[in-house]
Amino acid sequence: MIWADVLCTPGERTRYAYFPTEGFISLLTLTDGSPELEVGMVGHEGMLGVQLVLGMGMTPLRAVVQGSGMAWRIDAGAFRKELKRSPTLQRVLNRYLYVLMAQLTISAGCLRFHQIGPRLARWLLMSQDRAHADSFRVTHEFLAYMLGVRRVGITVAANALQHSGLIAYHRGDLQVLDRRGLEVAACGCYAAEQKAYIDTLR
Repeated sequence: MIWADVLCTPGERTRYAYFPTEGFISLLTLTDGSPELEVGMVGHEGMLGVQLVLGMGMTPLRAVVQGSGMAWRIDAGAFRKELKRSPTLQRVLNRYLYVLMAQLTISAGCLRFHQIGPRLARWLLMSQDRAHADSFRVTHEFLAYMLGVRRVGITVAANALQHSGLIAYHRGDLQVLDRRGLEVAACGCYAAEQKAYIDTLR
């Protein structure tokens, strides 16, 4: 997967299912001609194309590679055959469906009720979890696009996190310095998403 690659768009038939082993994918929604907004993220914990598990051949979301990396790819038809053959695979992906539903639901509330700073901290934690690294490259413009806010809001929020010693940011290069502090700064949505993962293991 290469950064900015579009893997699927709304209304188009799903050709492949993707299982990232590195990197991660943003799930974006578009409403009434407004700029796209990230509502979910897929990394090594899940798959892109989960609608195939439900027997649906199309997705309502646009999927864009946000972090370059490797992924396993399987043809949609072959995936359906494997799904029918393996109750274990079906069971595991049903659990992932629950996690994804929780993430989408939590994101909706987060976008509506939480301020930019805590949302940015949450986004950075989610990205770090999937990037498997403390450092990654991301611009203020891209962050504003993902979070659906003005660039100036991202600048203020990122500066506040940097002044608190939680991150270092310079010309698009971002490094998480204090993950525990970033977790404290994040809104409760990050902890709620982590709980959703834990619930599927019980």
